[in-house]
Amino acid sequence: MSEPLTAAQRVAIARHPQRPNITDYIQALFTDFFEQKGDRLCGEDAAILGGVALYHGRPVTVIGTRKGKTLEENLKCNFGMPNPEGYRKALRLMRQAEKFRRPILTFIDTSGAYPGLEAEAHGQGEAIARNLYEMSRLTVPVIALITGEGNSGGALALGVANRVLALGAGLLLPDDSPQAIAQAIGIALSDPSYRAHAATIAQSFRESGGAPQAAETILQVIAQDRATGT
Repeated sequence: MSEPLTAAQRVAIARHPQRPNITDYIQALFTDFFEQKGDRLCGEDAAILGGVALYHGRPVTVIGTRKGKTLEENLKCNFGMPNPEGYRKALRLMRQAEKFRRPILTFIDTSGAYPGLEAEAHGQGEAIARNLYEMSRLTVPVIALITGEGNSGGALALGVANRVLALGAGLLLPDDSPQAIAQAIGIALSDPSYRAHAATIAQSFRESGGAPQAAETILQVIAQDRATGT
C-alpha cells in the first residue's frame, strides 16, 4: 500500500506543467467549440478562455482559466492569472448563457487573480466581486470543475456553481496560495513592525479554517513577543 501524499506533493501534482489544461478538456469533451474574446469594455485577457460548444449535441457555455505547458505559452496567458478583463469576459459569456438558456461549465486552474498594479487600477476587486454576485443569481445550471489548483478570489470568481467538482489532487484554497501563507509567516518571524498586520492575517486564516497551522504559528510568535516585551 503506497504512502499517502504529503501536502507539498499534492501541490506539486496540482501544478505539474504537463497536467491537462482547459484546451485539452475542450478537445476531449466538446465539439464545435467557438471561442469568444473580449469583455466589450476594455480588452481581451488570454488567461481566461471562453466560448460556446456542443456537449453530446447540446449547446453549452464553456469558461475556464488557461495555463500553458511551456514558458512561451504561459507568458501569453499570464501563467493562468486573470486580469479584470478576463473576469468581465467570463461574466459577459455567463449573461449570454443565461439569455439563451445554456448550461455553464467552468474549468478552474489558477494560482489566483493577477495582483499587478495595472490590474488593481482596472478594478480587479470589483470584477471578482461582481462575478460572485452575478453567478449567485444565475438560473441556468452551473458546474465548476477544479482541474488543478484554485486559489483565493481568482478561483471563486468562476466557482459559484450548483456543483463544484475536483479532479484527483485538485486544490481549492479560499484564502491564498501556499506561497502567500508562507510569506505571512516569514513577515511575522522576521520583522516585528509587521506583526500587527500579520496578526490580522492569522486571525482571518484561523476563522476561515483555510490555514489553521499557519495561523497558529503566527499567533504563537506574536504571543512570545508580547510575553518578552519585544
